[in-house]
Order: sequence, then C-alpha cells, then structure tokens
Amino acid sequence: MNDMNWVAVYPEILLLVLACVVALVDLFVTDPRRTPTYWLTQLSLAVVGAMHFAAMGNAPAEAMQGLLVVDPLSHLLSGVSALALIITLVYARPYAESREMLKGELFTLSLLALLGVNVMVASNNFLSIYLGLELMSLSLYALTALRRDHTISTEAAMKYFVLGALASGFLLYGLSMMYGATGSLSIPRVFEVISSGTVNKGVLVLGVVFVVAGLGFKLGAAPFHMWVPDVYQGAPTAATLLIGGAPKLAALGIALRLLVEGMLPLATDWQQMLLVMAVASLVVGNLAAIAQSNLKRMLAYSTISQMGFVVLGLASGVVNGQPDNHALNAYSSAMFYAITYVLTTLGSFGLIMLLARQGFESEQISDLAGLFKRSPWYALVMAIYMFSLTGIPPTVGFYGKLAVLQAMVTTGQSLYLWLAVVAVVLSLIGAFYYLRVVKVMFFDEPTDHAPLNAPADARLVMSLNGIAVLAFGLLPGGLLALCGQAVTRALAH
Repeated sequence: MNDMNWVAVYPEILLLVLACVVALVDLFVTDPRRTPTYWLTQLSLAVVGAMHFAAMGNAPAEAMQGLLVVDPLSHLLSGVSALALIITLVYARPYAESREMLKGELFTLSLLALLGVNVMVASNNFLSIYLGLELMSLSLYALTALRRDHTISTEAAMKYFVLGALASGFLLYGLSMMYGATGSLSIPRVFEVISSGTVNKGVLVLGVVFVVAGLGFKLGAAPFHMWVPDVYQGAPTAATLLIGGAPKLAALGIALRLLVEGMLPLATDWQQMLLVMAVASLVVGNLAAIAQSNLKRMLAYSTISQMGFVVLGLASGVVNGQPDNHALNAYSSAMFYAITYVLTTLGSFGLIMLLARQGFESEQISDLAGLFKRSPWYALVMAIYMFSLTGIPPTVGFYGKLAVLQAMVTTGQSLYLWLAVVAVVLSLIGAFYYLRVVKVMFFDEPTDHAPLNAPADARLVMSLNGIAVLAFGLLPGGLLALCGQAVTRALAH
C-alpha cells in the first residue's frame, strides 16, 4: 500500500511533463498559425494515447499509495480521450485561427484537461477523483472564455463556471458524507464497510443522493442539464467540442468507480435515481430539441437525450439489489454507447467548425441549406452523423441503442421492459429533428454560395470520422468486446 509505483502511471507523468514543455515552447513561437506548438501537442497526444492502448493487456495495479488504480478500464477511456482530443484539435485549428484563439493556452489547457480526465478514470480514492475533476473543469472553464472579446462566450464561461462549481460542491458534499459514514476515502474500503452493514443507512443514502446529483451535472443529464444548452451554444465551437467529448467519458468513468465499485450495496437507492434521470433526460432532450433553430443548441439537447441512454445502461446492471450475470453486459453497453456517441459528436461539431469562416459561425440549421449542392461529400458525412444519432442502421448509433436496450430487456423485469419501450418511442420523436437537418441539407436551396475552404488534414479526418461511424456500426464486435473486457477486469480486482 505504501508503494508509489511510478511506473504504472508513466503516461500521466509524461502528459504533465509534455503539457509544461508545450507551454514553454510556445513562448518562443512567432508563427501566427502556431505550427510547432500544434504538432508538438498532436505528437504528445499520440504518444500518450498509444501508451494507454498498448498497456490495456497489463494486469490491474495500484499506484500513488492506492490513490490510483491502473486497469484496462482506465487505459481504454484515457486512450479514447486522447484520440478524441487529437481529432478535436485538427478541426479546431482553422476555426481558432480565424477567431484569434490560436494561442498556446488552447493547447496547454487541452492537455491539462486530458490529464484531469486520466486521473478521474483511474481514481481509486475520493481525493483523486475530486482533484482530477477540478483539474479538468478549471481547464474547460478557461477554454470556454478563450475569446475574451466575445460577450456571448464570456457569458457562457460564467454560467459554466458557476453551475460547474455547484456540481462539484454537490459531489464533494456527497463524498464527505460517505467518508463520515465509512471512515475511509478509499473506494474499495468504502465498499467493504458498506457491505458489512454496520453503517447508518440514512447517512449513506443522503450521501448517495448528492453524489448522483453531482454525476448528473457532469454527464449533462436531466434535471441537472440546465447548463448544457447555454454553454454549448455560447462557447466557441472548438471549446464546445472539448466539453462534449472526453469529459463525458470521464463522467462515465467516475460513475462506474463510485457507484459500481464503491457503492454497489446501495444499488437499490442509486438505481432509482438513475432511472428517473434517464427518463427525464430522454423526455427533456428530445422534446426541447424539436423547437431549436440553432444547430449547436439542438445538438446540446440531443446530448441530454443521448446521455439518457448511457444512464439507462448504468442503471440496468443490478436486479433486485444484486448484480447478476448480465451486469457486465449492461456496463459495457453503456461504455460502448458513450465512446461511439463521442465519435459521432466529434464529427457533427467538427463539420460546424469546417463550415464556419471569418465573421460567420454557421450555427443555424438554415446555414446548412443546400449543402449537398455546395459540397456533396460534407452533406453525406453529416447525414451519416445525423442517422447515427437517430439510431438508424447500419450506423454505430443503431448498434449502441440496441446494446443498451438488450441489456435492459435481458433483466427480465417488467419495469425495464416498459422503460425500453419508452426509450424507443422517445427516440422516434428525436428522429424528427435529426432528419430535419438532413432534409435542409439535401432538399433546400442554398442561401450561401461561398466556397468551402477546409485544410486537407481536416477534410481527411472528417472523412475518416464518418467512415468510422459506419464501420463500427457494421462491425461493432471488436469495440464491444474491448469494453466488456475493460469492465470485467476492472470490477474483478
């Protein structure tokens, strides 16, 4: 227990060193396009991501005197987060350059946000969860306010900061109550104490309420969703994509660590709250999105509804207070859904950035009018993303929804059967606003005939992103097996 085991966390140590190196190197960069800083950042992310994927087969190990646990779950989520950040920066570079946002801070803060994500998903202790959460959150607040001369972005940053601080306070208060009841900050030790049945149940349940509320804020699930539409719309699109990508995986990671690894004996309590959150997210997200004309705001409400499916997957892992044989299937389907949702989100917000230009944001759904006539390939790729978010085969979104619904139905409980039906009906309602975007792109007359000038690397990554959404839909087995393996080995130790 006293072993620091520095070797186990070498990707995180390297990431911290590289973030400092990027910050120092940028001081000497005079190129307005920040080419050396950009490529050094991308190289750093590629190396760290490769380290995580390469270490997935290693046996789980504790590090930093038990504060962190390095296992396939943390490696998978950290590796995917690094990959998501690489793609985000490819899309963000031309957008940030035309808005005077292409500064060293963009790259350094992105790396530090990723470090926060990595610490969160590898946490084995309440302290490290909170430290990782604050490192990630503070970096994202600053990135949201990076356009200091832009009133709407500054307002979005203020809202995000105030509500994010409130969410962190909820989570911290809940964790402090759990500590007060169990006498330990270590997640495995908390599990042991709760399992012993010697703790005041009332204090534990109150602590769980605050923990679930804090997790709901971070996931962007209703009724803790109020920050999502305003921040997604108001933040520069580059910052919106940074908020909508890796942090969702981090929130899922700490939900698994806290609720499943630490508080499983209290499953009957947190399960009920998750189910209410899931249904509320599906209802609020899908119904509110119909009324939106702003594409970023519509995608924000779409995020809320998509998180409803992730929460349904998390909630269906325990039946009658006990995890049965299909529990791992439920948690792995939630992880599969979250990873593939991030992949689709990267593409949809990335396309908004590629269509934007100097003095023009391309944020309204009407701005996509006639895109098929201006750029058939972009329109086709965007249609793939919309079909995936709707859940239309053969896209990965269909298989993600199917995996979660299958996990619910195999519980054999009538409640989950009814919830599966509700989820399908609300998804059909959601199809309206996704397919409206496709209709506008393919059948409306273009109002803007300006040429689309995106850099070659951004066009290539956009194409690969769209192909990946189709490929994982046709061949989902590999990623689903990887998620299953990560969850199995994480919950076994």
